Parts: sequence; structure tokens; C-alpha cells
Amino acid sequence: MEPLENIFNIIRSSPLLKSISILLFSIIIAKLVDIIFTFIFKRIVDQTQTSLDDQILQLLHKPVFLTILFFGFNFAIKVAKLPVEVEFSLIGIFKTITILLWLFVSIKILIITMEWFSRQRASSFLQKNTLPLFINLGKIAIGLFAIYFIFLSWDININGILASAGVLGVVLGLAAKDTVSNFFAGIFLMADSPFKEGDYILLDSGERGYVKQMGLRSTRFMTRDDIEITIPNSVIASSKIVNESGGPGESERVRISFQIAYGTDIEHAKEVLINLALENDDVLKKPVPRVRFREFSEYGLKLQLLFWIQKPETRGRTVDAINTKIYKVFAKEKITIPYPKMEILMPK
Repeated sequence: MEPLENIFNIIRSSPLLKSISILLFSIIIAKLVDIIFTFIFKRIVDQTQTSLDDQILQLLHKPVFLTILFFGFNFAIKVAKLPVEVEFSLIGIFKTITILLWLFVSIKILIITMEWFSRQRASSFLQKNTLPLFINLGKIAIGLFAIYFIFLSWDININGILASAGVLGVVLGLAAKDTVSNFFAGIFLMADSPFKEGDYILLDSGERGYVKQMGLRSTRFMTRDDIEITIPNSVIASSKIVNESGGPGESERVRISFQIAYGTDIEHAKEVLINLALENDDVLKKPVPRVRFREFSEYGLKLQLLFWIQKPETRGRTVDAINTKIYKVFAKEKITIPYPKMEILMPK
């Protein structure tokens, strides 16, 4: 016992030896905690059906070990009785490394967690098109917390910086209120998801086209004339938007209304219309095209041909082809399309 006691006395009397002992002890403690942490939580996550907790545990493995190790290093530096400037610098460096370590781990956990939630069918808030938005917002929040703690680790008073940032934020908010409005409108559009990139959209002004890109400030459309339109998100958020690609699929129903003369065989006219619709390659065979007798109008019988097309962008050429076919077939089948006439009788 006496040799061991002498060793302890020598270590106590030497700050350097005491510091080295704390370093070695920190390595042992960190390794033990890592083993216990991994063993206990590994058994827990193995009992769950999802792989999310396994990935998170794998990411936490190294940070937990290094954090305990760095705490031991900080304590060892204080015991070593180094010069104040050296001690302050070394402790600040170790604290900064620890914060940056947890910064990157937190971002990875954020990404895999949000991706996992976005794949769940019950999640209507986190979707494919809103995922990048929330991931970026989460990264910004984590980054701000990391900067705050780094300032604290170097004993930097951030009250003045926060006060200046608050005043600057008010000034920038007033100067760029339209940009701020578009930014928040972009967030709400991505969260609400009235449309997504690639959807075929009808604007209030009458333009129709694809959503090319959704940004935080504006949204870009590509019209059928290959003209790109950029609209601020604040304008879109307050407008009525018809999403022709919405619903369970992109297919949509087209209606073509016209009249036939009184006295025409209406069943024969219906059969002709359905056959010519089925002959068009852009018209879907299911649901089957149909004809509706809508009303008795002033000049004839008002019919309506209804059929489905696969893509909204084919509406224009399909309607053109069907109308042309109707005109030609009606002329061939002697089906008259009435129009207003005026007879002028001159007295003899």
C-alpha cells in the first residue's frame, strides 16, 4: 500500500502528472460510457420496427464518446495550471470543436428524420416538395444555436450584437417588405401545396402552362408558347389557381357543346359522335366517351360531347381535331348544324 500511496502523493504534488492522469481517466470513462450507451440503447432500438432509431443511434455513437473525452480534456487543462491565456484558448478550442461536432450530427439527424416523416402516408405537412424548405429552415435554426454557443464558449457578449441585429432587421423589413411578403407567401405555398413543380396550371390572367420552378420569392411558369412567366409568390397566394394536374391523376374531361337541327335522328347523331371520339388517339377509351342531350334551344337540339384526355396540355389540339371531324362527318351524314337565318320578303 505504501508504494501506491507514494505514487498518489507524487501525482498530487505535480499538476502536470495530475493533468495526464485525468486525461487517461477521461479516455477510460468515455470508452465505458460509450460501451454502456451503445449496449443499452442498441437493445431498445432493435425491438422497434423502424430503422430511423438505428440510424440516429449510429450517428450519436461518436459524438457521445468525444464529448465526454473533451470534457475530461477541459478539466485536465484547468488542473495543469497553464498560463491564463493558454488555458482560455485551449478550453475555447475544445468547446468549439464539441459544438461543431454536435452541429453536423444534429443536421444529419434532422435530414434523416424529416425524410423518414415525409415517406409516411399520414404526413400531409412534410411532402416531397416541402422537404427541402423545412430542412433548410432547420439547418438555419441549428446553425444559429451553434453560433450562439460558440460565442458563449469564448465569453463574447452577444447582447450588443443581438440588439444591433434587431434594429437592422426592422430596417431591412421595412425596406424590403415586398421581398419579405413574397418569402412568407412562398413558405405558405410550399406548406399548403396547391400545386407542385411539373403541374399544369391555369392562371387568373388566362395563361396556361407548367410550373417550372417554385422558389421562396417567386414561381416560374412555362406557357404553351414556350414563354417563361415569373410571378411573385404574394400574387399567387392571393389569386385563384386552377391546377389541371390535380386530383388522382393528370387525365381530365373535355366538353364540346353544339346544336343539331330539329328533326335529326338524335340516336344516330350520338352514335356518330361517340365513334369519331374513339377514333382520336388522344381520347381515352376508358372512361368511354358519352353524349348528353342538354336542352331544346331556340334554333336546335343542344348536345354535349364528353370525353377524357390523358394530359391537360393536349386539350387544344384534341378539341381542334374533334371539332374538325364533327364538321366533316356531319356533312357526310347529312346532319345539319343550325344557325340563325333571316329571310327578307320583298313585296311584288
